[in-house]
Formats: sequence, C-alpha cells, structure tokens
Amino acid sequence: MTIKLIILCVEDEPDVLDAITRDLGPFESVFQVEGTSSAKEAEDWIKSLNPAQQRVALIYCDHVMPGKRGVDFLIDLVKEEPAAVKKSRKVLFTGQAGHEDTIEAINHAHIEHYLAKPWERGKLEKITRKLLTDYVLDSDLSPLPYMSMLDQERVVKELHDHPTIQDV
Repeated sequence: MTIKLIILCVEDEPDVLDAITRDLGPFESVFQVEGTSSAKEAEDWIKSLNPAQQRVALIYCDHVMPGKRGVDFLIDLVKEEPAAVKKSRKVLFTGQAGHEDTIEAINHAHIEHYLAKPWERGKLEKITRKLLTDYVLDSDLSPLPYMSMLDQERVVKELHDHPTIQDV
C-alpha cells in the first residue's frame, strides 16, 4: 500500500493560502496539498491523520498568525512529534519574521528553509522538490510512487548507491 504524502500549508491570510496552494498545484498529481488557516486548525487536522496511511512530508508555515506564532507551532511539532509528521520537512514562510525569530526557528523548530514573501514560483517548486526528495529518501519509503515529482537523478543515484532502499 502506498502511503499518501501531504504538503501542509499553514497561513492565516486566505489570498496568500490560495496563492501558495495554487503554486504547489503541479505536485498534486502525486502529493496531497492541504491548507489550514491557523496553527490550531493545523494541529487538529494532524491529529485526525492515520500515520499508517497518511503522513505530512512537508510543512510551509507562516510565522505571524493570530493565536500561535508559526515558529511556536513548528517547535511544538518537534517536541510532540506526532507520528504523522515524523521526519517532516519544515519551511518558515513569512514576510515579517525578524532575525531572532528566524534563529529560533532554525535552532528549535528544525526548519530546513526560510522562504520570504512574496516568493518566486520557480524557487518554491525547486525547494519543494528538494525537500520532498529528502523526506522520501529519509523515510524508508519506496520512492517509485512519488518519482515523477522528486529529483529523479538524485533518487536513482541513492537507489544505486544504497540498494537497501525499498524499491517496490
């Protein structure tokens, strides 16, 4: 059974959430793209997942949101580590985080990337492809069901260099 991998976008501004999910549209042929409008909504949604069937591979999270800051949401995920988000790649996605917030995100939320708003679609796609490839290769999943949206050259090299990676 192929596990459904999800790209989760947490963004409180509806127009921005629509824009990022639209720009991630090419990945929807292989990955599920979900949007939530707050950290609380994202937490509740993650709790509803069955990790044997669904996992969050990548999280794009805004920093400045009502209720809980994005950095705090990501830090809480690292502390609690729900099974559905284990090994998830995280991107702090904001136009307003200061230097200290960014350092906090790197040191405590284990973010892999910082993406400033407004973003360039090509850059978003490149970051997404890299981080999804990282996730699949690091999660002991067969890369074949996801191959069309991954860095294929890198996956083939990993399969060649590490034949213990699942190939069915």
